[in-house]
Amino acid sequence: SRSEIRSIYRTGRGKLRVRARWHFEELSRGQWQLVVDELPPATSSRDVLDRIEQITNPKIKKGKKTLSAAQIHDKSSMLALLDRVRDESGKDVAVRLVFEPKSARVDRQEFVTTLLAQTDLESNVPVNLVMIGIDKKPQQKGLLDILREWITFRTETVRRRSRTRLEKVLDRIHVYEGRRIVFLNLDRVIEVIRNSEEPKPDLMREFALTERQADDILEMRLRQLAKLEALAIERELEKLNKERASLERLLANEGVLRRQVITEIRAAAKKFGDARRTLVEAADAVAPSEKKVADEPVTVVVSEKGFLRSRTGHGHDCSLMSFKPGDGFLQQFECRSVDTLTVLDDRGRIYAIPVANLPGGRGDGSPLSAFIEMERGAQPVAFVMGQPDQTVIFITSDGFGVACHIKDLATRVRAGRTFIKLNPGKTLLPPVVVDPDRPLLGCLSAKGRFLAFPAEEVRLVASGGKGVTLMSLETGDRLVSACGLDDKGCRISGTGRGGKAREAAYGRKAFPAMIGRRGRRGKVLALTWRAEKVEAVPRDASEPTGEPPVGNGVLELVITDGDAPVTIPGSDE
Repeated sequence: SRSEIRSIYRTGRGKLRVRARWHFEELSRGQWQLVVDELPPATSSRDVLDRIEQITNPKIKKGKKTLSAAQIHDKSSMLALLDRVRDESGKDVAVRLVFEPKSARVDRQEFVTTLLAQTDLESNVPVNLVMIGIDKKPQQKGLLDILREWITFRTETVRRRSRTRLEKVLDRIHVYEGRRIVFLNLDRVIEVIRNSEEPKPDLMREFALTERQADDILEMRLRQLAKLEALAIERELEKLNKERASLERLLANEGVLRRQVITEIRAAAKKFGDARRTLVEAADAVAPSEKKVADEPVTVVVSEKGFLRSRTGHGHDCSLMSFKPGDGFLQQFECRSVDTLTVLDDRGRIYAIPVANLPGGRGDGSPLSAFIEMERGAQPVAFVMGQPDQTVIFITSDGFGVACHIKDLATRVRAGRTFIKLNPGKTLLPPVVVDPDRPLLGCLSAKGRFLAFPAEEVRLVASGGKGVTLMSLETGDRLVSACGLDDKGCRISGTGRGGKAREAAYGRKAFPAMIGRRGRRGKVLALTWRAEKVEAVPRDASEPTGEPPVGNGVLELVITDGDAPVTIPGSDE
């Protein structure tokens, strides 16, 4: 862009993006191909072909067991667009690389953009303007400083050259004035030279010559002296005097000197200058992050050991898929290929993994370490997926919660970023993605207290943090479960004597008494067993049967482990 070029000119440092030149060739039956006929500096046809081979046939990196997410994504995106490439360069044409698309329906701009982003058809050329200045020291300088110093250098060069030339012209004038004296007394000069034992001092004394003039005469042969012509001497003196006047005027007038420098620069530009060979124009940068991904339905599968993969389409029963020995099915998400999977670790950091980067096919998937870099000892606790404007609530065991939109979880750093501030010794519960059809948030504590309240009461904080109090807890108590609920009620499950699974359901009659405001202590569930989990009543489930009327201080409790329904008094705290 103009601003980038201006910055380079100002600072003397930067980089320029240089792209190959290409054109499209139309073929029969609506087919087409891309032909590259000029490459960036230091890029060869072999470099481009080798790079495409690396992308389409990647090798597992040293120390790794599988291809990285970036390698998988680059391969899939390239093979989705490119069918074949060939080098037709030869004697007749220096560069001719032909790229054939997968089909004529491939978007041409996307085709070019992908090739530019993933190959050396576009490269950065570093600019580092270092020059040896007038002070004879190398230094990085901006273009304006370089031009100023160069003009100063050229001006001084012309001045010194003119001064040296003037000295030579004055010497020649002096010599020719001596020859003019000799010509007027030629016979006497020849006689002195022939007869004198020391002709030099005699010539200087008799004809008032200087030592320089006398040496010039004595260096000439007698035959040359005899051939001296008055007209030739006068013409040479006239020519030298004119040059002297011009040089003296140039050295005495800065304006004349500057015009001479300009004239010489223009002459050099005319002699050595040629047309610009590189087209300079504004264009948007092409980066790997701009690669387009086909928007299609996919199912993301997460294993118990954190292996990720995707399957095209929806409606898969992923629990029936095969997994590595010792591993198994954990979770699945039906989403789009352009969505992002968010990972939450036990230290409150979040990581973002583009769904398009996940490996497909029928393999076992790739481990989390192929996509993100968690701190040593950190473990994933939850995976989050949803619509960008959907609300998700992160919950800690000490009763705090942070709400934000899913789009606020975006991060491009493999090492992620801290989003939840945990108090020492506290843990994270699985986050709750708020469903519009289940607008309540239900919280269950280890000591059997329960509170439900509107999820919208949790303030949205895009940057994360410690959050707000969801449920006030007694000393020694902690949150053990939370989920989204509707007015149909909830189910509480846990463990009874002998490790027997127990469950209680609260329907429309009893559940309203369990709804309060955020930050309250909630109701005490009069349970004889340890409550461990709260769940929403399935949408297709029938209402709990045998519900007696709910009175003051009474919570409806239906035990579903085979015993007859009973009503147990509760607390109004």
